[in-house]
Amino acid sequence: MTSAGQLPDVFAGRPKRADARRNYESLIAAARETFAENGASASLEEVARRAGVGIGTLYRNFPGRRELFEAVYVEEVRALSQSAAELADLPPWDALVAWLRRFVGYAATKRALAEELLHDSEVFRSCRTEIYSAGEPMMRRAQAAGAVRDDISFDDVVRLVSGLTMAQFPEPAQRDRVLGVALDGLRPPAGPR
Repeated sequence: MTSAGQLPDVFAGRPKRADARRNYESLIAAARETFAENGASASLEEVARRAGVGIGTLYRNFPGRRELFEAVYVEEVRALSQSAAELADLPPWDALVAWLRRFVGYAATKRALAEELLHDSEVFRSCRTEIYSAGEPMMRRAQAAGAVRDDISFDDVVRLVSGLTMAQFPEPAQRDRVLGVALDGLRPPAGPR
């Protein structure tokens, strides 16, 4: 069981020996790539091949597809959440926009994993809490600086940018332009019209 803001420790069984730990980390990296390219139904044999290990090594570390999904998903959420601290020195608006761009990139590539984890699973709920714990303070900071409208919530923003990840864009540049238009809507009105 996890508490609010604490991700489940899917890495509790991480191997201690250096060679086994390298295999484990290679599997996570290979799974991230494979799932991003081919979706959640990607072959576990392909994951093992990309990691440079045998399928037996994959199953020793991850007894099933779901455990591998969870490990990749949680690691991605951790990286996204930790990036909020990396952006803390930027002006409030710039920090929020940079983080939301990372969020959109993350969400676009992790949609298949999220669907596999089901939205009512403990891992998914913990990851959602982690994302909100990282993003809400950034938004409040931008609102306090007058850079973001004060009549919207972080949940509004998450739903806005999540909607963008559901659309299919022929190229990342178009997704970035559409995101820019959406982010412009977060700004306070310029004054009387």
